[in-house]
Amino acid sequence: MVDDPAFYGAIAAANALSDVYAMGGKPWTALAIASFPKDFDKAWRAEILKAGYAKVRQSGAVLAGGHTVEGDVLFGFAVTGLIDPARIVSNAGGRAGDALYLTKPIGMGCMTTAAKFQKITAEALRPAAEQMATLNDRAAEAMNAVGANACTDITGFGLIGHSMNVARASNLSVALRLSAIPVFPGALDLARKGHFSGAAKRGRAGLGAEVEIAPGLEEAHVSLLFDAETSGGLLIAVEPSKAPRLERELAARGVPVARVGELTAPGARRIAIGA
Repeated sequence: MVDDPAFYGAIAAANALSDVYAMGGKPWTALAIASFPKDFDKAWRAEILKAGYAKVRQSGAVLAGGHTVEGDVLFGFAVTGLIDPARIVSNAGGRAGDALYLTKPIGMGCMTTAAKFQKITAEALRPAAEQMATLNDRAAEAMNAVGANACTDITGFGLIGHSMNVARASNLSVALRLSAIPVFPGALDLARKGHFSGAAKRGRAGLGAEVEIAPGLEEAHVSLLFDAETSGGLLIAVEPSKAPRLERELAARGVPVARVGELTAPGARRIAIGA
């Protein structure tokens, strides 16, 4: 995703830890899983491991060990978290009428793809790398303070793919408002130039039959919703009566507040994208 070894390690850790936060849990232990070529630069290897460890420590979890092999560059963590069994937040608990909040802008697929093909500089990518390396801990704290019905983190399946998981698991439909969905600065311009990851096309092909797109919406903007995210935000479903408090809890922790849609009764298609 990025060529900077420190960001690479930090993003890998934040991405792995996110699954625990999405269920309302607290990370407890992490096992590093690493693969490096035999001739891989030792300084880069050290930076990746060091940054990954620092992010795990920031979460409050303990790095309990790991496994390292020779091969292509791969790095991540197997994370264990703790949660009160009575307070687990899954993607299956949504209710019709729930408000949906997204806690990070989308557009990482466009940003990283453009950087890969040198359409933007490493410096231009840096703010996106910082977002990807940001933990979802504060968003999870806000969600737990209010009591969410459902939640998922937005990663490789993109906003549409992960919204689809909530819709299917909760046996509901999802209504998204394109204009309300936060987009990372510069990502829409890159989308208009076609700098999507391969996941955008795969997502459209695999999920498009279950998605209703309102007429007149910009194609590039809509495609952003199908594109892959890396270490994206949480998509939180809460009862409408709890929405004002969730907004206050998110804002108090410096987390973006974006009400992007609602859960609705099951319709002809699982997801509807409106203006």
